[in-house]
Amino acid sequence: MPLATVNGVNLYYEEAGSGTPLLFMHEFAGDHASWEPQMRYFARRYRVITMSYRGYPPSDVPEDPNAYSQDILLDDIVGLLDALGIEKAHLCGLSVGANSAVLLGIRNPDRCLSLVVAAGGHGSVKGTDREEFVHDFLSRADRLLQEGMEPVARTQAEKPNRVPMKLKDPRGWAAFRDRLIAHSAVGSAYTARGVPLNRPNFYDIEETLRAMTTPTLIIVGDQDGNCLEGSLFLKKVLPCAGLHMFPMSGHLVNLEEPELFNRSVSDFLSAVEAGKWIKP
Repeated sequence: MPLATVNGVNLYYEEAGSGTPLLFMHEFAGDHASWEPQMRYFARRYRVITMSYRGYPPSDVPEDPNAYSQDILLDDIVGLLDALGIEKAHLCGLSVGANSAVLLGIRNPDRCLSLVVAAGGHGSVKGTDREEFVHDFLSRADRLLQEGMEPVARTQAEKPNRVPMKLKDPRGWAAFRDRLIAHSAVGSAYTARGVPLNRPNFYDIEETLRAMTTPTLIIVGDQDGNCLEGSLFLKKVLPCAGLHMFPMSGHLVNLEEPELFNRSVSDFLSAVEAGKWIKP
């Protein structure tokens, strides 16, 4: 089993192919396996890596809630790159992974060849919408610790922004749900408390975002209500960002529309590598 010891924990990862490194970073309800359609496609041209964060087996699941935070997750991602001898990589993230990609573009621009920010921006809202975001993750963490993984996973899999995949690809959606049920309740609960609730709201770091020049592709499904505002805000403020909105698509854009996702990302990477990802 490929494990890298990073920041005192063992992180599980998989890699395939050769060439320029391309790292995939999963969402809260995902893990390393969430990127299988992309691993198979992009391994033809890139050295592709997928990982499971701490708290997501087969990576370690620390029992200390203080072992989980957005900053710790960023340190883990950079630490994995270090462990694999990777100086720079294209970073592609979904949801939690997407927000982490943005923050790495700010904090570690020297490690980022480009960023794909898919289904990002959840929580980058104001007023009562922000309050609902905080309540959702706190209550989810409480339920995970009190009731265990299965009932919470079944509820999350049926959320409105995940139903589009269920309608389009019921078999693929069922596989996603079953993988989620198998996650660690402790790891997921502490991640819910430590990561999304402790990352900055994009509105609060607008000036910093305006100075970030890493080439960025933003992807969002038009049925992903939690992520539309944050994604559109990123498109507005990032100087080197383009936006691809997938029609009639929800949160799981890489699994729900794998051919469209792969083509969009492939075209983006080709443009970046040719020096053509430039706003007119």
